[in-house]
Amino acid sequence: MKNILKQKVLIPVLALTILLTGSAFKSYNNDFFEIAKQIEIFTTLFKELNMNYVDETNPGDLMDNAIKNMLNDLDPYTKFYNEQDVEAARIKRTGDYTGIGAKVRVLKDKLVIIEPYKGYPADKAGLKAGDEIVKMDNQRIADYEDDASNLLKGVANSTAEITYLRQGKTANTTVKRSEIEIDAVPHFSMIDATTGYIVLKKFNAKASQQTGYALKDLKAQGAKSIILDLRGNPGGLLNEAVNVVNLFVPKGQLVVTTKSKVKKYNRTYYTKKIQ
Repeated sequence: MKNILKQKVLIPVLALTILLTGSAFKSYNNDFFEIAKQIEIFTTLFKELNMNYVDETNPGDLMDNAIKNMLNDLDPYTKFYNEQDVEAARIKRTGDYTGIGAKVRVLKDKLVIIEPYKGYPADKAGLKAGDEIVKMDNQRIADYEDDASNLLKGVANSTAEITYLRQGKTANTTVKRSEIEIDAVPHFSMIDATTGYIVLKKFNAKASQQTGYALKDLKAQGAKSIILDLRGNPGGLLNEAVNVVNLFVPKGQLVVTTKSKVKKYNRTYYTKKIQ
């Protein structure tokens, strides 16, 4: 059994090593036996845990947690995305999804409304920041084993009965899901006669377009200077961040560089548009 396990583990590692040449081959070749050894240990542990642990385990969850915790020790930017994470990232990137139209925080036994987007289903149904959703249709949030925020999503025009707590009192409402379009720039206005104000909440696919529109509108109103509010902005698409800088910085200025262990992936970004 031990030999079979070794064979299954070593074949993909060996295949990867054969493809490498030069200094890269030396580096991987030196680590070959250590990598194979660690993979064998992990595979054996994973199998024994699933077979013999006293409680029932979910192999997918165990693997997901193992990979994510391994990467947590590296840096904040090296991430593993499972299927659900990919969908969440797509929503953040494009800013479009179907749901109730609210920013929520997932807790162990409830979903807390952080911000209902104005004019969208959650807002129309009367939900407010601070409301604690404890039940959706017949599903109690505390009993839901997966990511409870997925319950908020669904087919456009489908309805959900929501039970929530507000200041200790229980209430019910019906929400009709719809297509949600999250603006990168939810607000812009003139502060005084010569100063414009732009809120940029995230660098999604609409960031530079919406920032550019806001900038032109404010300039038309007489803005000579701009306050760009990035508070609470978690980041996002690198090319959109560069494009936003293009709106404010003269052509040819260095914006950012990215560096990789593989040289061909090194990138340097300069502003390109003439102001």
